[in-house]
Amino acid sequence: MRHSERHRTHRTGWLRAGVLGANDGIVSTASLVLGVAATGASTRTILITGVASLVAGAMSMAAGEYVSVSSQADTENADLTREKAELLENPSQEHAELMAIYVKRGLDETLASSVATKLMAHDALAAHARDELGISDTLAAKPVQAALASASTFAAGAFLPLLMVLLLPASALMWGLAASSLFFLTLLGLIAARAGGSPLLVSAIRVTFWGALAMGLTAGVGALFGVAA
Repeated sequence: MRHSERHRTHRTGWLRAGVLGANDGIVSTASLVLGVAATGASTRTILITGVASLVAGAMSMAAGEYVSVSSQADTENADLTREKAELLENPSQEHAELMAIYVKRGLDETLASSVATKLMAHDALAAHARDELGISDTLAAKPVQAALASASTFAAGAFLPLLMVLLLPASALMWGLAASSLFFLTLLGLIAARAGGSPLLVSAIRVTFWGALAMGLTAGVGALFGVAA
């Protein structure tokens, strides 16, 4: 019978950016809306503030992810270029480095030397990138993917509190928005845990706790220092 395994490390790039974007979209927009609502502002003012938060936040997330992940990609490419030059200039030393890595992982020297020789004959740069530098196709930096995932999920997350502003009556806005946002955060934690194969309860509690803290503090600031618009 064929043994089948399902791993999820190939999802780490878009999953990290997606969870970050959706979480930030819900938390920042809900917190801002609650803070403005706590000042006694009108529903129209609250909604305009929320829409502005959605647009600015999505663009900020996209730009931030693209710049930061591009910096990671630049570093990886520089390391690969340096490694490629070293392989051309001193292949025997690079072979010894790769062999030492395999010995440290548990192979005897003879087998480690044989493995290093065969892998370098197949694709020397890929072998050194993976085993010496820790760079692989699965975990390599992908700036565009990260930017798109963060921006789209931020917008989706931010849309949920705005929807509640439209649906909830003004008298129930504060508590209704807080409760629905915590529900959305809990759901996000469960989805992220499911996609990444991590414990459901831990992920849900972690996301919900920090979201509740952010919303509570922002609403408190609005109530303490706000002036009705």
